[in-house]
Amino acid sequence: MTPAKTPQTMKPATAAKKLGVLLDATPADFQQGTVSRTELDELLATPPEWVVQLRLNGPHPRQIVASKLGVTISGLARGGVTEPLTTAEIQDLLAKRPEWLVRERATQAEVRREAARVKQLNEEKARKAAHLARQESQRAAAASN
Repeated sequence: MTPAKTPQTMKPATAAKKLGVLLDATPADFQQGTVSRTELDELLATPPEWVVQLRLNGPHPRQIVASKLGVTISGLARGGVTEPLTTAEIQDLLAKRPEWLVRERATQAEVRREAARVKQLNEEKARKAAHLARQESQRAAAASN
């Protein structure tokens, strides 16, 4: 007989991160307990009103704020954003376009362009290497005949 499997559980901080919500804004009972994988799947499939409202209005965790602003978490820190922001505060920043946000978004865009360029270069090198390998294989096959 195999022993009964214990359900996999996680800390509330991990569950909040997977839900995309700020732990400090969640209900007290969520913050103080553990969350099983089954409970998390249920929260993801049919989120309760508090999850829906936190996702819509915030306050949002740093990674969500950074994503919505189109910058990195480090860019937020350089811009002086150290606290969680609500959706309204994020929209206000996007409307006002402070100098740090413009600079960080430009930096992020340049990083993405460079990553795309490097990816394309690597794909081209891989195609050439595959082509040369096929040619060498064909030469070896022709030489053995």
